Amino acid sequence: MKFLIKTSTLKEWLNTVNHAVANITTTPILETILLKVNYWNIVLVSNNLEMAIEYIIKDNIEILSEWSFAVPSKLFTSLVSLIDDEQIWIELIWWNNLQIKTESEKTKIKWIDASDFPLIPNIKEETSLSLKWNILKKSIEKTIFSSAEWNIRPTLAWLYVNIKDDNVIFASTDSFRLSEFKSKLTENAPVNFSQIIPSRTAYEIRSIIKDEEDVKIISWENQIWFFFWNTKVYSRLLNGKFPDYTNFFPTTYSTKAEVNRVDLIQALKKINLISKENNYSIKMSFHWQEILLETWESQIWEWEVKLVATVEWEQNIIGINSTYFLEVLWVIESTHISISFESPLSPVLIRPLDEEKKNSEFKHIIMPLKI
Repeated sequence: MKFLIKTSTLKEWLNTVNHAVANITTTPILETILLKVNYWNIVLVSNNLEMAIEYIIKDNIEILSEWSFAVPSKLFTSLVSLIDDEQIWIELIWWNNLQIKTESEKTKIKWIDASDFPLIPNIKEETSLSLKWNILKKSIEKTIFSSAEWNIRPTLAWLYVNIKDDNVIFASTDSFRLSEFKSKLTENAPVNFSQIIPSRTAYEIRSIIKDEEDVKIISWENQIWFFFWNTKVYSRLLNGKFPDYTNFFPTTYSTKAEVNRVDLIQALKKINLISKENNYSIKMSFHWQEILLETWESQIWEWEVKLVATVEWEQNIIGINSTYFLEVLWVIESTHISISFESPLSPVLIRPLDEEKKNSEFKHIIMPLKI
């Protein structure tokens, strides 16, 4: 096997497929990348058994002979990242050696038999639809931060996706907070689609999806495929049902405030320097023309910050996690937000204020802390 490839192309596909390589495992083959070298293209595959990525290269290559083999991902990627020459020759030689050669340097690493690499299951096109790249990417960005961490609460480490008619809904929760993002399609989807997707898969898709590329989604039984350009992302789907969350969002309030989002971010960043000593617990006091942020008193110091705000109805005080509050503010794009709640122990609803200008709707709730 021997082929010539442009260095920048090689670096690009390594950056893509590495998103599905297992980092630490008792099965070394999962730490490798499979290369299927054909006369007309090169197919690269990574597979950590939960998610797999297949990437097809057709351009900037010259293939002299065929073969399939696997290489250790970390070592191979590290070697290629240090190469400055424009092109690389890659060739299989004696004793399972893979030679990587440029105009100025040459090195060898061991390759692994491709027969040991786990196959990606075939999928039937039972449910299929396409989404614009910007809708998919933004929907993930607006919700993934409030899904649970996999190693802490795996049953909530997912995103709920519901596509019906011309509505696209993404939602996530870790039981302490809940996000929902709705988008409108220009026309009705060909089929209704409802699934819960692992948040780790969604995170990687957001990282590798390219601008201006529509994404085809195929779902069948407990499997899902995402197709865009020359990349395929496969994932197992989670068993279970996303909670019926729609009634969790409050429809009434006794206190509502409108405040500049950037000012609130800066205030929370200051408060976090101290609130981390108390698990990021802070108090927010709502007065007629201001919001007061305070930390609990610590052995070293305490801090309070006042913000200009418009407050309606009752003055009130709530306890809240300042990091949770910051994370939702980062994904909101409007200059001002609204904060509303019924009582100090009711869910705190956070929304952007200029949604009517856009073809989407975002809302988020955080469960308050006892003061």
